[in-house]
Amino acid sequence: MRFSNTADIDYQLELKDTKLHSLLEITNAINSDYPVEQLLKIYSFILKEQLNFNKFLLLHSQEEWNCLIKIGFKGKTDLTNIQENFKRFKEITLVESSNSPILKEFQAVIPVYHLEKPLAYLLISTNLKIENLEPSHFSFAQTLTNIISVAVENKRLVRQNLIKQRISKELEVASEMQKLLFPSELPSNRKMDLSAKYVPRHAIGGDYYDFIPLGDDEYMICIADVSGKGISAALLMANFQATIRTLFKYQRFELPFLLEELNSKVIKSTKGEKFITFFIAHYNAFTRKMKYVNAGHNHPILLNGRKVTLLKEGCIGLGMLDELPYVNVGKLELKPNTTFVLYTDGVVELENDEGEQFGSERLIKNIQAYSPLKMEDMNNIIFSKLDDWRGDLNFVDDTAIFSCKFF
Repeated sequence: MRFSNTADIDYQLELKDTKLHSLLEITNAINSDYPVEQLLKIYSFILKEQLNFNKFLLLHSQEEWNCLIKIGFKGKTDLTNIQENFKRFKEITLVESSNSPILKEFQAVIPVYHLEKPLAYLLISTNLKIENLEPSHFSFAQTLTNIISVAVENKRLVRQNLIKQRISKELEVASEMQKLLFPSELPSNRKMDLSAKYVPRHAIGGDYYDFIPLGDDEYMICIADVSGKGISAALLMANFQATIRTLFKYQRFELPFLLEELNSKVIKSTKGEKFITFFIAHYNAFTRKMKYVNAGHNHPILLNGRKVTLLKEGCIGLGMLDELPYVNVGKLELKPNTTFVLYTDGVVELENDEGEQFGSERLIKNIQAYSPLKMEDMNNIIFSKLDDWRGDLNFVDDTAIFSCKFF
């Protein structure tokens, strides 16, 4: 179509005014925080009604490629190789022919890049001959696509940030709740001196220790470590601790029966996907006798004078099999001034920058050196040794030490 100079100028001014109005509408919608669905409706209306594109796809890259808009195209949108098939489009490109099932349905590809990475591709077709289409429509469509793609990406990032903030708050609450699972006070008196120190790898952890009085002279002492990390491990351990406390609240059990009950609970909770290593001891301060079961846990260390005893008797970890094939109960009589140290594998498996583990022998030497101190002081020194050992490296696992001295 040919225009007189005046008509042509009027048309161009009208076109420019329409485009400015469209930009204003889009930016106002973004600033008003319209939902993505409404933004895309406005965008689609502009492409179809004002720019005369009757068929178009908007492919957008978030964590993976997805199709945000599909207008007038009835074919399948296979997005598996978008990056490979479209990487050649660095600028607005007319599609003359293509073997791609998607590309051959469209007349042009309009790419949008952000920080040299493709953010979106707009595929368009019109009922008009491409040469009769106003050339500025393509660059304007690219501008609109850039604006809408960045807006969608920003909304995704804001949503992710809100989710992270919510998770962080929930983890903070969960961490505070988890602290309530540990004994708030450990006794330090003429009979015994107990102290524990625990550093979770993340906000919440999967290690657990406990001290449960059963009367004036009888106590349960235990420590546990769940396989895996994160929230699921922490929830499993919280449930495990609650089960132990509930069982002891209403009735006393012989250790083999208790371990079988706990194994059933773990199997039911995890369906075999996780297991718990567990050590539990029943100590009578009057008779000085201890019975214990070690269910696949790191061997607690018993120190009297220079004699070291590792507490190994027990069974496999809880939740490994539907039924425990055996439960062996260890029996001891503790001499005065015996030091008893329970710990999780985060202690002995901590590596230095050369990949060497801290190890149980190094732990034993530290216990021998510092056991004359109060247990709290000994634990603090051992953790300072762990800090020296790891240097600039982080703790890679939950790390717990529960130390007891029986006078």
